[in-house]
Amino acid sequence: MKKTLLFILCCCYVVSAYAQGLHFSQFYNAPLLVNPANAALMPEDDYRIGVNYRTQWNSVPVPYKTTSFYADLQLLRNKLSTNWIGLGIANFNDKAGDGNLVLNKTQFSLAYHIVLNDFNMLSFGASGGFVQRNMDFNRLSFDTQWDGYSFNPLNSNGEKNGVIKTDYFDLCAGINYAYMPADNSYLKIGLGLSHINRPVESFNNDNNQLGIRPNAQIEWVYQPTSRVILTPSLYFASQKSASELLAGFLTQTYLSGDNDTKSELILGCYYRLNESVIAVVGYQIAKLKFVVSYDVTMSALTPANRSMGAFELGLVYQGLYHAPNGNRSEYGCPRF
Repeated sequence: MKKTLLFILCCCYVVSAYAQGLHFSQFYNAPLLVNPANAALMPEDDYRIGVNYRTQWNSVPVPYKTTSFYADLQLLRNKLSTNWIGLGIANFNDKAGDGNLVLNKTQFSLAYHIVLNDFNMLSFGASGGFVQRNMDFNRLSFDTQWDGYSFNPLNSNGEKNGVIKTDYFDLCAGINYAYMPADNSYLKIGLGLSHINRPVESFNNDNNQLGIRPNAQIEWVYQPTSRVILTPSLYFASQKSASELLAGFLTQTYLSGDNDTKSELILGCYYRLNESVIAVVGYQIAKLKFVVSYDVTMSALTPANRSMGAFELGLVYQGLYHAPNGNRSEYGCPRF
């Protein structure tokens, strides 16, 4: 009974506070989920491969496990003056609860990046994804299976049997503006929209339309010295009556090596409004970056999960098709 009540409380908390959808505390390492205009937005590199993993609320009966794999690349980088096309592909998977509630999404992104001058740049993007949700009712227990003396899983639960599924197409769009006032400063403001087509998500043929989910991201990359890079950022998302606001910063500190073998220590801290504090630590060597973070719950859920919120890791590799040439530095984007 205690486990059932805790399950209900946690579900209510998710629905009322944040309407748990696909999300990562390391939003800065999930570019295609945040905004399709981020596809191949890499001034110094041609392609990027990334992995995200998040496990949330393992200390309560409704844990979430979210993973993503993505890749994006540039096309026509040196054929369209200083502009280029970005292509991206990503797969997102989310599993939750005893009923193994699963969301699986495969998404394709297309972006166009326009360098206006040495100081300003615009990016436009759109993505389309195929989403499938399923749940296994055979893994769930109901009060009708209590015979008055004990729980009998052989009794009919009075619900659907087996795995039930639903699927839909999801359309997203976004825009980025970048301002590069100096060699050591880069400001990016992004706006994204998910569920533009208002897809219906239901296991019972109900008209449950997903609300359009706008999000905004502001990121400032600043290099005060040759050894340190500071990156304060803010992320906000809203859907129907739910919202999420994260704010914080990362620091990258040079440890050793040159451009090809340079190693950096990454430290940071973020705060999710009314929910958690997020500690971040990572390491980057050359083009490979590894970041781990932990959400310490500070909300009303704290007594249930003992502040054990979420563990998350991000792995990102960026590279070049071939050795860089002079064409890549014709515009004013900083090279950190």
